[in-house]
Amino acid sequence: MTDTLHFTAGDGVRIAYRLDGPQDRPVLMLSNSIATTFHMWDGQVPELAKSFRVLRYDFRGHGGSDAPAGAYSLDRLGRDVLELLDFLGLARVHFLGLSLGGFVGQWLGIRAPERIERLILSNTSPHLGPASYFDEQISNVLSASDLSATADMFMRNWFPGSMLAGQNKTVEQFHAAILAMSPQGLAGCVAAVRDADLRRSIALIKAPTLVIGGEDDKVTLASHSEAIAAAIPGAELLLLPGVHLLNVEHPAEFVEAVVGFLGASDPQSPVSCANIAIDRFLG
Repeated sequence: MTDTLHFTAGDGVRIAYRLDGPQDRPVLMLSNSIATTFHMWDGQVPELAKSFRVLRYDFRGHGGSDAPAGAYSLDRLGRDVLELLDFLGLARVHFLGLSLGGFVGQWLGIRAPERIERLILSNTSPHLGPASYFDEQISNVLSASDLSATADMFMRNWFPGSMLAGQNKTVEQFHAAILAMSPQGLAGCVAAVRDADLRRSIALIKAPTLVIGGEDDKVTLASHSEAIAAAIPGAELLLLPGVHLLNVEHPAEFVEAVVGFLGASDPQSPVSCANIAIDRFLG
């Protein structure tokens, strides 16, 4: 595995990213949930990297990326992805986004279809509301002395009761990551979720799409996944018996679904054609 690397977006914000897997394989870009870092995918990367060159990154405001003040927009989060792809010389990739990462994936499918080969949208929605709920979250995050209450809320939303009962190393790691997060960075991304509404435009997505949902998801309900799959022409739908972070709760089933949908890609396919350009950024 490579170390964490950085590039600077057009507005001067440094974005952290990481590459894993063989350099001659098609590129699979992973985009994670709000309030997590790209380490959310640590458990899946070893298996995914057998078939793909895996590209992960941290949202602005999260992990190793800068946390500028103010509300972020879905447009800005989407442009961060496009600018990272341009920086690495990648014309086209597979894209897997979960939760907020799924919002970004929908935006890319609509706004930059030429950059996406196949699209996987997991535990996400085209719109969440009401706005007043997210305004309250932003206020709580920015006014609290620490993010303990926020972290507790996310744990309840992300994991089943069986994982929350007693000590669980995985849950504890995700909880600790939130406590270490920049409040203004988290609030900025909450604003992006609040303001996103892709309900009318997701029908424009042309990339082959797999929608994965959790039957017991408390945030992005199974009905949200069903609605996305119904709106995108030809989209496939998979509902798993889990909550929100399905890649963590059911890693084997999740990876099997991802690899099965993406298939055995040809190393000379468009999603891998610019991989040689990556090498010069690895130091």
